[in-house]
Amino acid sequence: MKHLDAILTLTVTMVAHGSAAAAAAAVRPSTWSNSSYVGPETGSLVIVGGGSLSDSIYQRVIDLAGGNDAPLVVIPTAGGEPSESYDQDTEPAPTFRRLGAQHVTVLHTYDPAVADTEAFAQPLAAARGVWFGGGRQWRLVDAYAGTLAERRFWEVLGRGGAIGGSSAGASIQGSFLARGDTASNQVLVGDHQVGFGFLRDAAVDQHVLARNRQFDMFDILRARPELLGVSIDENTALVVARNDAEVLGASYVVVYDGGFWSREGSDLKNLPDKSSIFYFLKSGDKYDLGKRAVVADESAPIPE
Repeated sequence: MKHLDAILTLTVTMVAHGSAAAAAAAVRPSTWSNSSYVGPETGSLVIVGGGSLSDSIYQRVIDLAGGNDAPLVVIPTAGGEPSESYDQDTEPAPTFRRLGAQHVTVLHTYDPAVADTEAFAQPLAAARGVWFGGGRQWRLVDAYAGTLAERRFWEVLGRGGAIGGSSAGASIQGSFLARGDTASNQVLVGDHQVGFGFLRDAAVDQHVLARNRQFDMFDILRARPELLGVSIDENTALVVARNDAEVLGASYVVVYDGGFWSREGSDLKNLPDKSSIFYFLKSGDKYDLGKRAVVADESAPIPE
């Protein structure tokens, strides 16, 4: 009986995964699957690891969106608050306004039929920036996957705008949805496995050092070894344009790419097992997503 239950569970998961993949394919740009870039061909991503954020991270979203006059849309759906209780002062909308953003709209629904309407998605038609808040990333999939709203997210990038998000709003940006299980956020490969895919062939985890998660990414990579693993600590962002990625913030981004890198220049190419390697990048460090390699800063001194 247990064996049958396991088969049924796997079957339901595979069907759900296939449906989510089909919904994603329906709204992504036609060039997505053949793109030579891991990040978006146009526009930028600000992928944040959660926690209390410095103004500099929100300011980067404003700047990349086009400045204070650029229309911004905040999506708090991952947080799980009743859709009838949200208002236009839901965070971080007031923070964006305090920093000078003049046109900030909050959108929130759990109903994909609503998200698929022009009336709901209309603020996204002119948006230059979108921000996804924290909570549970599967809620974003259930509400927006395959809808007009998700298509409009892609259009924001298509016109050179910015998409940012923190915690769940970071994980949703990967093509594989880390911690997407409805039962527990401790399940890395769960019943929701398809993210919005703004970052292709990648899984994004968050709160990595604050919650001692630096080894969790290997649960995903054992199942999907072809993926690039990116885990981001709190108050820290990975800013992405095409294949260029740069770290911004107070802590570290952890990279799992099957390689080894050190500021000391140590050579571990003969290490017998590279399947459990990760390394840390700090603010100002740059990474080539296409080459899966750190962009060396030739001016930086090597520690003794």
